[in-house]
Amino acid sequence: MNEIVCATRGGEGSRAVQLAAIEQAKLTGKPLVFLYVVAPEAVQGVNLSLQSAVREELRWLGRALLFVAEKRAIDAGLEVETVIREGHVLDEICSYLVKNEVSNLLLGAPRGTTSQLFGDDPVERFAADIHRQTGVNVDIIRPEDYTV
Repeated sequence: MNEIVCATRGGEGSRAVQLAAIEQAKLTGKPLVFLYVVAPEAVQGVNLSLQSAVREELRWLGRALLFVAEKRAIDAGLEVETVIREGHVLDEICSYLVKNEVSNLLLGAPRGTTSQLFGDDPVERFAADIHRQTGVNVDIIRPEDYTV
């Protein structure tokens, strides 16, 4: 399927990337999917008896973030799908992209990361890993470069 996938996690980078994905979906007419991954490593170091509760809270956070993104898209006149997966973030994103034959992924960069020209910050390395594993085009959207 030739859909636009927007991986989201919260923060200014996610707001910017959601708005960019909505704009791209409106311009191209392609279906839009917002994807959130609950990472099990987020509960490492948490008391074993609390890990399932923390994992459930992370799923709740994901649903809340996706609800906000979905509302933005609906307000822009789009139909949108939201997806929550659980597992290692890189693996889950790559798996989703390959399984659904996605051609374009948008990632939000945290404020203050380096320019895309250098390719040395974590989000750029992450994007390069996704592209290498899937062949999918990955656009990085930075909050300071995307204004509405």
